[in-house]
Amino acid sequence: MTIAARVGDLDILRELNRNYVRAAAESDVRWYADNLAADYVATNPDGSFVDKAGFLARFPGGPKKDYAPVDVTIQMVGDVALIHSGFVDRRADGTVGKGRYTDAWVRRDGRWLCVSATFMRL
Repeated sequence: MTIAARVGDLDILRELNRNYVRAAAESDVRWYADNLAADYVATNPDGSFVDKAGFLARFPGGPKKDYAPVDVTIQMVGDVALIHSGFVDRRADGTVGKGRYTDAWVRRDGRWLCVSATFMRL
């Protein structure tokens, strides 16, 4: 991979990460359906696993939430990228939650798809 391709990939992955968090805040199931691989699996904060269908089903809609990624780092190994980040969420009642996540992205057929995510609350 050339340096230019890597820089372009980093820009794409940063945008995908921003949209991953935005989609959670807005319950944008369509964005997830388009950007999660068919074999996507997530590890929930309680240690349970959920497949793509289960992940999509957990977004009931409703009012927009206030989520923000913090301390984002992207680690690339060929056609695999790991996005490590913290997040802050401000709830309607004024409380603030924090956590961390790692998303695994794979380049398939020329585009990046998320194949795995691990979430934890702090």
